[in-house]
Amino acid sequence: MDGLDPFLLARLQFAANITFHILFPTISISLGWVLLYFKLRFVSSKEQYWMDAYQFWVKIFALTFALGVVSGITMSFQFGTNWPGYMEKVGNIAGPLLAYEVLTAFFLEATMLGVMLFARERVSERMHTTATLLVAGGTTLSAFWILALNSWMQTPAGFEMINGKAHVTSWFAVIFNPSFPYRLTHMLLASGLTVAFLVAGISAYRWLRSERSAEVMAGLKTGIYLAAFLIPLQILAGDAHGLNTLEHQPAKLAAMEGIWQTEKGVPAVLFALPDEKTRSNRYEIAIPKLASLYLTHSWDGEVRGLNEFEGKHPPVAPVFWAFRIMVGVGMLMLLVSWATTFQLAPWKKNSGRTLTVWHARVLVAMTFAGWIALIAGWYVTEIGRQPWLVTGVLTAADAASKVPAPRIALTLAMYLTLYLALITAYVSVVFYLARHRKHADRPFGEDDQTAGDTEKELNVVNYPEKEGALNA
Repeated sequence: MDGLDPFLLARLQFAANITFHILFPTISISLGWVLLYFKLRFVSSKEQYWMDAYQFWVKIFALTFALGVVSGITMSFQFGTNWPGYMEKVGNIAGPLLAYEVLTAFFLEATMLGVMLFARERVSERMHTTATLLVAGGTTLSAFWILALNSWMQTPAGFEMINGKAHVTSWFAVIFNPSFPYRLTHMLLASGLTVAFLVAGISAYRWLRSERSAEVMAGLKTGIYLAAFLIPLQILAGDAHGLNTLEHQPAKLAAMEGIWQTEKGVPAVLFALPDEKTRSNRYEIAIPKLASLYLTHSWDGEVRGLNEFEGKHPPVAPVFWAFRIMVGVGMLMLLVSWATTFQLAPWKKNSGRTLTVWHARVLVAMTFAGWIALIAGWYVTEIGRQPWLVTGVLTAADAASKVPAPRIALTLAMYLTLYLALITAYVSVVFYLARHRKHADRPFGEDDQTAGDTEKELNVVNYPEKEGALNA
């Protein structure tokens, strides 16, 4: 182990921690709002299946919230263990923003979550709904503070350096730095898509197990319609975010696109093997001038290449491929959500009562697709700013500790083992809850047709008195 690089191990350890941690806030941010939607539909319609959906998903929310809080605490310890130079240099900015996030998460979300879980019979319906609203708002506020800090690290503003330390000159400029609006929008939409496919996928899983209740269809439609609505918005937000990155982080943008030479009319590289030794792309497949079009909105727009940032640009291959994974999963989300929406479209005959087994199985396979796109996008963001920890202010190497490599390797192995066990347990529990969900309103008159009928279209139970609510 003496030959291991402690700096590389520290980076891998932080990457492992942030990869695991970000999975859970991404779900809790938007699942809180979905729960509020279920609750408001129950309050307005008095239909019990909306409350059934609420009671099912609030359990998953509580599990997700718990893992997010615990993994967040573990991750924050590393600022002091592996990256002491970070707080030493920019702690005057990072400290308050992290404190606001902790106050939001612990004092608001955790308190009101207790009301959501255990106090529905002890408080008024209005108070219970208010608690759900406060939890949903609290998760979004937590995301606001974390993304404000992360965006400031990408595009720092509103500070001055005094004796080697950052001091705030304008908190407004710190928080609303140049990339923050784009990054916040992009992340919130990513969270919404992650939850949309989670809800749709688990509902489809229950449907395939002959759970054809109104609750299941309400959850499935909520997830699918939400995904179909959000994915075009995410494409537009991604385009705007790309233009912002081109302006403020051109080296990251060049790595994302695999552009080595500064030129006009830059092609869009669909496939390539970036080679940093030769500073070129091997086996490149590209569409002429397309990159200039979507990056500068001009066929002959100029884009700066990586050769202008030699020694100061991120590792190209990880950023290049992570970006393509993110975009590829996004396109798959668009296809699946729109195809399934058309299958359940309000204008179709017998709308809301039919779903094919093929569609349901695709939705189950896409249950955690949001996680894949999210992690890929986060890697683009975090690896893409290297070698900087805070752009133009602090490099990752300067912030690293002097902890010996064997100690970091040991804790890294422990983290990876624990995280693998926890993520396996989380997914298992989610599907366990789906398998063991009991209903009072089982479908009336439905036969015992199973999910094995792969080519046949199955009819979901007809609730004439509930069809209007389901189609809403």
